[in-house]
Formats: sequence, C-alpha cells, structure tokens
Amino acid sequence: MKIALVGYGRMGKIIEEIALKRGHEIVAKLKETPTHENLNHPDVVIEFSLPEVAFNNIKVCLENKIPVICGTTGWLEKKPEIERIALENGTAFLYGSNFSLGVNLFFALNEKLAGLMKNVNQYTCQLEEVHHIHKLDAPSGTAISLAEGIIKNSNTYDAWKLEETLGNQLGIFAVREDEVPGTHSVFYKSEVDEIEIKHTAFNRNGFALGAVVAAEWIKDKKGNFTMKDVLGL
Repeated sequence: MKIALVGYGRMGKIIEEIALKRGHEIVAKLKETPTHENLNHPDVVIEFSLPEVAFNNIKVCLENKIPVICGTTGWLEKKPEIERIALENGTAFLYGSNFSLGVNLFFALNEKLAGLMKNVNQYTCQLEEVHHIHKLDAPSGTAISLAEGIIKNSNTYDAWKLEETLGNQLGIFAVREDEVPGTHSVFYKSEVDEIEIKHTAFNRNGFALGAVVAAEWIKDKKGNFTMKDVLGL
C-alpha cells in the first residue's frame, strides 16, 4: 500500500518503521497541513497530529476521497461532522483512541466487568490514566473510551468528569509523569474491598502496529469504523 503520514512526530516515525517492515511505501511525511498535491496520491492516510489541527487534516483527506486512520485525541466534539464528510465523499474513516490490540481487548473486558457490576450498588467506580509529560490532552482518549464503556453498561453513571466526583459522574484521574507510554486502571471500590483491572503499555510499538493493521484493513472500504470492526470484537 501507499501510505501518507499526516503528523510526523514520535508516533509517525514508529508507524513509518513498522509500515516499511510490512512492505508498504510511505509516499508523504507531513508536519504541515495536507493538500491534494503534498499527499502524493496515497491509498490511505494515517493521522497522528495535534488536537487543534486534526479536524482540518482529516477533512482535507476525506474530501480528496482518501480513507483516514486517525489516532489523534482531544478533538472529538467534531467527530460526527467528520463521519458525515466521510460518507458524503464515499470514503472511509476510522478513529481509534488507542490502536493497541491489548487495549482493545481491555476495552471489551472493561465493558464486561461494568455489566457484571451493574446491579451491585455497594461499589463506586473511578478511572486513572498515567502518561508522559508531553501528552497535551487530559483525560486521554483511551480513558474516555473506558469511561464511555462503563457509562453504557451502568445504572449509576451517566457522565464522566476529570478528577474525583460524586453521584452520577464517573471520575477520571489524569497523571503526567516522566516518559510513561500509557497506563490505564479501572477501580471498583466498596467499604470492604476493591476490584482493579489495568493495562500497562511498555512502549509505543503496539499503538503503531495497530494503526498499520487498521490501514491495511480499511483499504477499499466505505463508511465509519472502529478497531472493533478491525479485530472482530
């Protein structure tokens, strides 16, 4: 495949390395805004940029009828508009708050546990995410996905909020320290015990591999997708 990388930071460089090892060609490595010319006619775009430019980056690619794999978090209030643009242009869009295979299994486990805890009202739930000091958004997109999975399966929570909360708001604690690639924990706590599930990333390679696998999967498809579609979860 011909792949264009929009956003060529640390993640972009790891994605490039993995894509080349899997036999793909990188036809563009953009730190600037994509255009019809500088994208260089790719089969797919992988977009890992910054929250403030992600929407416009994706919009340009979709309007050029190029499918987009997006891993940028912190811009999701505009995601419904992007999904509409993808459909209007007969192409494909896949957003992943986290492309790691392990994390997507963790998402499924989180939803299962939330369903099990649904009618056990002795427990309160909270989330914690720990990332490197360079991460600009908080909470992480992965933590938001975990929170949404709990809310969808809960009788108690109908919204999430950064930091500790009471009542029907699910609290997410965001910690920034050193060079941590990403650690996510879900806690259910009662007066007598605590249940915890946790995912710890050792490096960014899992995220990058998942993004390339998603790019391979989405070629020639039309519509809006998630990693659940890619992995058959």
